[in-house]
Order: sequence, then structure tokens, then C-alpha cells
Amino acid sequence: MSRTVELTVPMPARLATLRFPKALDDRLHHLLDEQGLRGRLTPAEKKEAEALAGIATTLSILKLGAQVKAAKA
Repeated sequence: MSRTVELTVPMPARLATLRFPKALDDRLHHLLDEQGLRGRLTPAEKKEAEALAGIATTLSILKLGAQVKAAKA
């Protein structure tokens, strides 16, 4: 039997102002540019790009949650 579970997680409003650090953003863009130019990344570069993209995605989700909370307040 399938069930849906809904969780409510408190989201501090200050999360809405978080930014991905510029150095990490620059590195991710560099890796993506390299992939575009060379058509591929080394295994280490691919692993790094995937990790940075995962962090950026998580940060975006946290920011969105904080913005939704602020809009409801």
C-alpha cells in the first residue's frame, strides 16, 4: 500500500538571502564551459561538477522554501 507523508520543516527567513559562494559558482561555470568546449570532463572534473551542482540545487530549494514562508507571512 502506498502512503503519502507530508513534513513541515521550519525555514528561517534569512535562508532567502543565501548565495552560492562566487568562487564555487565560478568553478561550476568553468567546468560546464570545459564540458561544452571539449565535449567531456575527466572523471574527477565530472565528480566535482556533479557535487557543485548538487550543492547549488540544495541551496536553491532552501531559498525557495524560505521565500514561500516569507510570502505567506
